Amino acid sequence: MSGHSKWAKIKRAKGAADAQRGNLFTKLIKEISIAARMGGGDPEGNPRLRTAVIKARGANMPKDNIDRAIKKGTGELDGISYEELTYEARLGEAAILIEVLTDNRNRAAADVRNILTRAGAELAKAGSVARLLTRRGIITLDGEKYTEDKVLEAALEGGADDVTLSDGVIEVVTAPEGFEKVAKALENAAFETTGAEISMVPEAPVVLDAATTGKVLRLIEKLEENDDVQNVYSNIEVPDDYEE
Repeated sequence: MSGHSKWAKIKRAKGAADAQRGNLFTKLIKEISIAARMGGGDPEGNPRLRTAVIKARGANMPKDNIDRAIKKGTGELDGISYEELTYEARLGEAAILIEVLTDNRNRAAADVRNILTRAGAELAKAGSVARLLTRRGIITLDGEKYTEDKVLEAALEGGADDVTLSDGVIEVVTAPEGFEKVAKALENAAFETTGAEISMVPEAPVVLDAATTGKVLRLIEKLEENDDVQNVYSNIEVPDDYEE
């Protein structure tokens, strides 16, 4: 799990920016809708939908928004049909995995390629980036509101793998199959989360020089600004002393 915390910090920063731009809820609604379309609108019988709903609640999405997104996915309300695509790219030693949910495959492909080209990156062979990343559950809480010890007690009781405190943020790490149980244990203990998702973290993070790190972070930001891009993951580790 080395390096996951630093990558999570990047994700938190980007998540805050997404919320300000209004993109975060849009992406969550798309994920809920496609999960409901593929597996039905009952979260109890649809693991992907349960995970998407937990993530939405972790981002403080109103219940009405979640319910509408589910109904759009099941066809009870008019909605857009989305297609899932995955792109893998490299920028020097940095490996980047890009998950897309789009209603227009050609537009999404052109946009992603254009963003990569402008950044000096290129598409990679299918599977070459995915094998460098591992799926893990990541739940975050406000470290100024709760103590690490109290969260640790509830999280471990739920089956969490690790709990850390860094820069005022408590991060709970779980196996993907234990994500829901840990999230429920924290909810039952009356903890409010600031984020909850199953993410992709690097097996062996790479540390780059400051200039290249900056290029990669700017590329990630550009990709995440695109409406069709749902998630972006990388194998880079940002050094503690890195400054934009």
